[in-house]
Amino acid sequence: MGKYDGKSVVITGGSSGLGFATARLLADGGAKVLITGRTRATLDAARERLGNGVLTVVSDAASMTDVNDLADQVKTELGQVDALFVNAGVTRTVPFESMTEDVYDELLTVNAKGPYFTVQKLAPLLSSGSSVVLTTSVVNVLGMPALSAYAASKAALRSMTRGLARELLPRNVRVNAISPGPIDTGILARSMPAEAAQQMVDELTAGSPMLRMGEPDEVAKAVAFLAFEATYTTGAEFPIDGGASQL
Repeated sequence: MGKYDGKSVVITGGSSGLGFATARLLADGGAKVLITGRTRATLDAARERLGNGVLTVVSDAASMTDVNDLADQVKTELGQVDALFVNAGVTRTVPFESMTEDVYDELLTVNAKGPYFTVQKLAPLLSSGSSVVLTTSVVNVLGMPALSAYAASKAALRSMTRGLARELLPRNVRVNAISPGPIDTGILARSMPAEAAQQMVDELTAGSPMLRMGEPDEVAKAVAFLAFEATYTTGAEFPIDGGASQL
C-alpha cells in the first residue's frame, strides 16, 4: 500500500523542477497524478521518467482558454481532486530601470493571474478535505536587485493564499503556500555558461545560513506535507530557504 493510494493530484508546471519532483514523490506513493506543461515535448520527457501512469496536459498559465480547458480535462480524467499544486510560473531577472511593460505583464499574468483563475476553475472539483498549495518565493520578503517585478508577482500569490484560504473554508478546502529559496533544480547549469553558473551557485550557497542550496526533493516533501498532513493549517506560507528569510 502506498502512502497516497487513492489520491488524485493536479500539478501545474509539473514537467520539470519542483513540480516534477513533487509529481515523482506522489506518484511513487500511489497517487494518480496529472501534470501540466507548456510543450508536448517537455511533458513527454517527464512522463517517460515518471511512468505512463502519470497524466499529462499541455496548458499555459498565461492563457485563459488553456485554464478553462484544463478544468474540463481534469474533470474527465480525474473527477474529484484531493490536492492541487499550483506551481507553474516564470522568472525574469530585469533591473528596475530596464523593466518593460511586456515583461512586467508576463510576470503578473503567469505568476498571479494564471494561478488565481486556475484555483477558481478547479475549485468545483476539489473534494471536501482537499488542499491547494501555491508556489511563492523567498523574494516576496527579501529585497533583491533585478527581481522587483518578479517579487511583486510572488507577493501577490502570498496575499492570494490568505484570501483564498478564507473563501474556500466553507468548502472544507485548505490553501497554503511554499516559499522556496535557492533550490538546485539544475536550471542554472542549463541556462548559463558553466563558469557563470558555478559562480552563481557559489554566491547563493555563501548567502544561505545553511551554506548550501536546497534540493527539489526537500521541496516536494514540504508540498506533500501541506497537501495531505497539515490538516489544521490554512492560509500559511512555509519557507523552504535554508533560513534565508528568517535568520
